[in-house]
Amino acid sequence: MRVRSKHQRLVLVLLAMTALIGAVLLAMWGLQDRAAYFMTPQDIAAGRAQPGQPLRLGGMVQQGSVDKQADGVTVAFTVYDGPATVPVRFRGILPDLFKENSGVVAEGRLGQDGVFVADNILAKHDERYMPPQ
Repeated sequence: MRVRSKHQRLVLVLLAMTALIGAVLLAMWGLQDRAAYFMTPQDIAAGRAQPGQPLRLGGMVQQGSVDKQADGVTVAFTVYDGPATVPVRFRGILPDLFKENSGVVAEGRLGQDGVFVADNILAKHDERYMPPQ
C-alpha cells in the first residue's frame, strides 16, 4: 500500500510539532531554577517575595548604609525606594559604579531573616553617564 503525499505531509507536520513542543518543554524545565523576578523594596515589604526564591532587587543605595566588613570582600548596605528599605549582604567585588545614592540591581535570594543575600551586584547609572577621563 502506498502512502499518499497528503498523509505523508500530515505525518511530517505532526512530527515537527511534537519535536517543537518537546524542545520548548525541555527548555522550560532546564530554566525553571534560573528564573528571577524583579522586585522593589516596596514589593518585599508588602510580602510579595518568598524567602529562598531567586529574584532581582532594584532600588537606590541608601546614604551612609554601606558597611565594608573586615574580611575585605563582604559588604552590607541598604536598598530603598521611597519609604521601604531592604538590608543587603554581598560577598564579592563591587562594580566601579557602585556608590551611595546611586541605582543598583542585586541578584540573589531573600533570607529567612529578611536580609537579601546577593550573588551579583549591577550598578546603574543615569542617561548622562560619562566614563571617567
